[in-house]
Formats: sequence, structure tokens, C-alpha cells
Amino acid sequence: MKKQLAVVGCGYWGKNLARVFHELGVLHTVCDVDHAALQRASSAYGAGTTTDFDAVVHDPNIDAVVIAAPAAQHHKLASKALLAGKDVFVEKPLALREEDGKDLVELAARMDRILMVGHILEYHPAVVELKRLVSTGELGKLRYIYSSRLNLGKLRLEENILWSFAPHDIAVILSLLGEDPTRVSAHGAAYVNSDIADTTVTTCEFASGVQAHIFVSWLHPFKEQKLCVVGDKAMAVFDDTSPDQKLVLYSHRVNWIARTPVAQKEQGRVVEIATLEPLKQECRHFLECIDDRSKPVTDGESALKVLRVLQAAENSLRAAGTPLVMSQALPPFYAHPTAVVDEPCKIGKATKIWHFAHVMNDSQIGERCVIGQNVLVSSGVKIGNNVKIQNNVAVYTGVDLEDDVFCGPSMVFTNVINPRSHIVRRHEFKKTLVRRGATLGANSTIVCGITIGKYAFVAAGATVTRDVPEYALMMGVPARRVGWMCQCGIRLADVANPICEQCGTAYSLDDGQCAPKVSVPATELEIAACAD
Repeated sequence: MKKQLAVVGCGYWGKNLARVFHELGVLHTVCDVDHAALQRASSAYGAGTTTDFDAVVHDPNIDAVVIAAPAAQHHKLASKALLAGKDVFVEKPLALREEDGKDLVELAARMDRILMVGHILEYHPAVVELKRLVSTGELGKLRYIYSSRLNLGKLRLEENILWSFAPHDIAVILSLLGEDPTRVSAHGAAYVNSDIADTTVTTCEFASGVQAHIFVSWLHPFKEQKLCVVGDKAMAVFDDTSPDQKLVLYSHRVNWIARTPVAQKEQGRVVEIATLEPLKQECRHFLECIDDRSKPVTDGESALKVLRVLQAAENSLRAAGTPLVMSQALPPFYAHPTAVVDEPCKIGKATKIWHFAHVMNDSQIGERCVIGQNVLVSSGVKIGNNVKIQNNVAVYTGVDLEDDVFCGPSMVFTNVINPRSHIVRRHEFKKTLVRRGATLGANSTIVCGITIGKYAFVAAGATVTRDVPEYALMMGVPARRVGWMCQCGIRLADVANPICEQCGTAYSLDDGQCAPKVSVPATELEIAACAD
């Protein structure tokens, strides 16, 4: 069954969203305070209409809310929708304050809802192709980016031209470069309304050496929407106003002759792109994300990065163009460039996250952990300090790992007892607790809903289906206890009062339980000493 959604705001841009979602067969309701706009929507699309936003967010038949209201209302409306359990699409900008944008991102994560922002250019076939040209190196090393978004357009009173026009180009530039600016400055002026800038030029400087200039104005005699990307091999121009030459590639070069730079111009080559409507592509993507619960291309986190640049530009504008240094504080942990770390999450200092690992939002990882190649840490997972998770392990929601746990290569956790592909059992996830110092051997399987006792040792390939006592050595399928292990990892002799042959710790065995006679703190240094 198709999801149903409501479009909130059916004015300048909202009417386009209502049209496309109607064409996609999912428009349930249009909400607006303008009765004439509601009448037009009702006549055109046969959708329900209301002036009551609260009625929209509390309607159980509406799965998602699309917000195209004035930007000043985005935070309030999106918050209400998220708290009501709706997935949310917000037109750009996400909010008018960085703190409000961050609040929405955190709220969406807490409510496990999709939050997508309408940075439509990232769905334009020409921009998609431009990103491919950049990523494959066909433009060479990028040097410079220039964008112009000019028009004699609608003059707004609730936001200046920077917040109205620039988000589109900032989003594309950040996406093309894959990095945030280190310094931002902006100059502009207010010619019509003394409090609201009509024209601004923003400069973004990046650690890679690229500079980007963004020129926006709604006091221009003609419409212009161009993005120029200059590389040392070729230059690309995206002209959104051109009917048949949206993307043109120029193999212009600069040659040095007699120590003097000389431009070598080449004929432009029109790049073939798909004839797809960007807005429809964007709306389809939102519906796909709702259906499969996947992360949108223009999710809240990416929009928050745009918001930070906008806020820095605004602050620079108010300070007469003074450049502002962006916060570039390094995280206290290391993540390989191929790893994906979703925000918000908590990761302790000195933790290392290796190739192709994925740490999902709302997870917690302690200090000095090692997250190996191709490891998944799902939402809600809690991992203690000094935990080592080897390659190809998926730590699913419902699993908690205490300090000093070792997960061997390709071992398996589950979180549902009776999975079926066609039945959603998310509400039936069972908790699995692995206590401090336990070892789970390579290719072992831990069936959900059990507790692995501290310093227990599960042998390679074993399948554990019931609770495991502390210090127990488990082998087989299904696993059974075949002995006891010292906390330093040495098997204990099968006698009444065994003593570890390596570290000398004495244990007592009583009624199927094993415990050290004197509590010995198994710090990382002491375990290392045992290994010596």
C-alpha cells in the first residue's frame, strides 16, 4: 500500500510539490491558511484540505509531512511532525538557525524518522553527471568553483537573499568537494529593504585549496543560474536556464610558455543527460526512503552542514565581510575515509574505525575500541571501552557489549528468534548482553535473548543458545560447557580449586559456577602482562 502524505504550504513552491506528489499517487491532504490556495488544490488534485496543522500531524492515515511553509516556521512545524511520528520533508533551508537545525536532526534520530531537506539541485540529472565527472577525475584536480543565481524574483521579508537563494549552490558545492570550508566570508547590500540583503557574494575556502564564490541576487534584470567548476584538465558549466545545453564540458587548458601562462581554448562539448524532472526525482527519492527506511541523499546531516555555512556567511555579512574561520576540530577517534559514521552517535577517544565499517546513529562506542573492516554497529547498540570487533561482524540493535569484549572474525549476533522476511518484528528485538572480558570466537553464533557471563570463552564455530556462566569455556553446536577459563585467556585445570598456570590466579568451583578466590582487576595492562 502506498504511503500517504500531506503538503503543508501550497503557495509559491508548495503548489509544485503538491502537483508532483499527486502525480505519484500519494497526496492525501493539503494544509494552508490561504483558503483560495486550498480551493485550487482541491479542484486540481481532489485532495483533502485543512487549515489545521495539528489535525495533519495527528491523522493516522498520513505517514509523512512535506513542509513548504515560510522558512521561519520550518523548525516549529517539523518538530511537531517528528514528535507525532511522521517522516518529514522540509524545503530548504532546514531552519534559520544552526541550533534549530541541529535540534531537528537529533529529534529525527531519536524518533527514528526520516528527515529529508529539499536541496533539489542534487537530484538534477546534470548535477548527478557533474558529480560523476568530478569523482572519476575527468576534470582533474579542482581549482575553483563559481555559481550565480540571479533573477528579478520574489522579494522576501522573512529571510534575505543569502538564505533564499544560496542554499542550493552551497549544497551542491559541498557535495562535489566532499569537504566543509575552513573559512567563509560574505559581502552584500540591501537596496530595497534596509534590513534585508538583496545581493550577496559569499567566498568559501577549503583545505584542499579550492575556493568557491557564490553570487546571488533578486535584483537582476534577467534570470541566470550557472555553476562553473574549474579543474586542471577540464572545465564544466551547468546552466539550468539553457533548454538543451544544461551541461557543457570545456577542455580549456593553461599552458606555460616562456614562463608565462597562456590560455588554450577548446570547443565546448555538450554532455548528454537524462531528461528527468528534478523535482519528481527528489520526491520519488523521499518516498523510497520512507519505504525502505534508508538515508536520504539530502538528509538532515547534510542540510545541517549547509546551514552552518549559511550561518557563517550571515555572521560575516553582519561584520562587514570579515572572514570567519569555521570550526575544524578533529574528532577524538579515527575513522577510515571509507567508513560511514552517522550522526548523532557517541564514540570515545582513541577508538579506531576501519575500512567500510558503518556506525549508525544513536549508537555508543567507548574508548580505545577497534572496529574492524566491514563491521556494522546498528542504532541503539552500546559498546564499552577497549572492545575489539574483528572483520565482518554485524552488531545488531539489542546487543550490548561491556568493556574488554572480543568479537572474532565473522561471528554472528541475532536479534529475533523467529525471523520472517515478510513480517516486521522490530518491536520483538531481544536483548543480548555480553559481559566484561568475554571472548566470542571466529564464526561463532550468539542466539539473541541471552547473557554471556564475564570472561566466558566461546570457541570458534560454536552456536550459543542459552545463558553462559562466568569464566565458562563453551564449544559445539549447540554449545555446551566443556571447562573453565582464566580471565587472562588460559584454560583452567579440571580440579576443585584450579590455579591459572600463567598468571597464578586461584579459582573456586562451586555448584557449577567459577569465580576467582581473590578479585583481580583485569585491566588492559595486567592482561598484557599475562600474555608476556
